[in-house]
Amino acid sequence: MSQPTAVSTIALKTFPLFHGLTDDVLAAVARVAMMRRIPRGQAVVRAGDRTDYVYFVLTGSLKVVVSDEDGREVILSILGQGELFGEMGMFGEQPRSASVIAVVPADLVMIAKQDFRQIMQDNFEVAWRIMGNLAERLRNADRKIESLALMDVYGRVARLLLDMSEDVNGEAVVVRKISKQDIAKMIGASREMVSRVMKDLGQQGLIEETAQGVVLRGRLNDV
Repeated sequence: MSQPTAVSTIALKTFPLFHGLTDDVLAAVARVAMMRRIPRGQAVVRAGDRTDYVYFVLTGSLKVVVSDEDGREVILSILGQGELFGEMGMFGEQPRSASVIAVVPADLVMIAKQDFRQIMQDNFEVAWRIMGNLAERLRNADRKIESLALMDVYGRVARLLLDMSEDVNGEAVVVRKISKQDIAKMIGASREMVSRVMKDLGQQGLIEETAQGVVLRGRLNDV
């Protein structure tokens, strides 16, 4: 992990959490924020660690994982530009519930727990957006539980691709790089089964793997 550097208000404006805040408020946030470069494969936090910072993803991609004593890993989510993690620590003293590892080199903005609590106390809009973020995370957890309980592997792969897709020139595209192994760890299946499902979906014309990403076509919702 690199040495911390200062954060500009221009960088802060790229995060949805800080959209619309005045320059004075952003300047106050910048004074307590710092940025670090995280190399690929390095853990930013580990399950069981003390909650000391809130992190914002400026560039790169990270995976949120839990694992057992045998090293078997489940990926809870993939984080990309503009997203944050560690905010649950603002509401208690419990240790980290999962590890976060850089999938590719990532630049993270970090704000100490006590400083971020003060920002929330001073700015209701920030606190409200944090609560909205937590509510969205709970909804996503509900969807994942539903997927694992009620869908076969085809349905789980389709649901994940739809949830990860973004609108690119009118098409639904999974832009973030994600391996079939990581897909398997996110949906509770084997890599071989995921490869088989992805190949079958491609042959049916429902997805197309391109240099741009995975383009979703047809009625993937019906899988």
